[in-house]
Amino acid sequence: MPKAKVTAKSSTSKGSPAKGAVKSIAPKAATSKTASTKAAASKVSKSKVPSAPKTAPAAPSAIPAPPLQDVNALYHPHLSKDKKLLTIMTELLPAVPVRKNIALRLIASIMSQQLSTKVATVIYNRFLALYGGKEPTPQQVLDTPAATLRSIGLSNAKVSYVHNVARFTVDEKLTDKKLQQMSNEDVLAYLTQIKGVGRWTVEMLLMFYLGREDVFAVDDLGLQQSMIKLYRLDTSDKKALRQRLLQISAKWSPYRTYASRYLWAWKDMKPVAGNEKG
Repeated sequence: MPKAKVTAKSSTSKGSPAKGAVKSIAPKAATSKTASTKAAASKVSKSKVPSAPKTAPAAPSAIPAPPLQDVNALYHPHLSKDKKLLTIMTELLPAVPVRKNIALRLIASIMSQQLSTKVATVIYNRFLALYGGKEPTPQQVLDTPAATLRSIGLSNAKVSYVHNVARFTVDEKLTDKKLQQMSNEDVLAYLTQIKGVGRWTVEMLLMFYLGREDVFAVDDLGLQQSMIKLYRLDTSDKKALRQRLLQISAKWSPYRTYASRYLWAWKDMKPVAGNEKG
């Protein structure tokens, strides 16, 4: 879940030669006037000329600001204001994706909870195999017996939650378009009505399937661990820590999704639910 490198184009300042221009070289003239000019130049070269002031080198781990016309990298100048975050922004990120069949993505998210990526992939492939390798409709999932879903490695609780999502989708006539027209908070309130779907699950849906750029999952364990290390946060008071995480992340808005992706990538982490309640 949680990269194409982009380098900034330098602009040509007024008065400087255009890129690719060839410097003109005057031919040598063997005249006495030329000789006297050379002598004068020699005296000047021996005198001390103050050197141009040196500028502080850029942090080696940070990348240059991207050209503003790159719509996929508009987040970079804003997030760069956080100097600690800037140190881990080593590559530009692709735009957040917008994907189809959101209801099925929600079902897949439930299946993958508390599992490694490898195991989650195996189970999801078994799930697709039940339907001939194709993505099923919500009605097909709803019609699939609980025993069949348990046979692919799902727990009783997850089978129930998968059926809950399918039933909600059918009853509500839920479509991708309907969700795409809703705000983040409305999507959260709407989908967390489903038993077994908690806030973290919907936040991941917003970030990785609905293309929302300003989402921060404060209860994600991976984000917490990265921020504690990067900002050297005190972990003795859990309530105070949570407030501090929210305070720091507020400065990243409206690009908190990108900041989160940097934090996950920094320590090669993946999103991990905290106390998910459905």
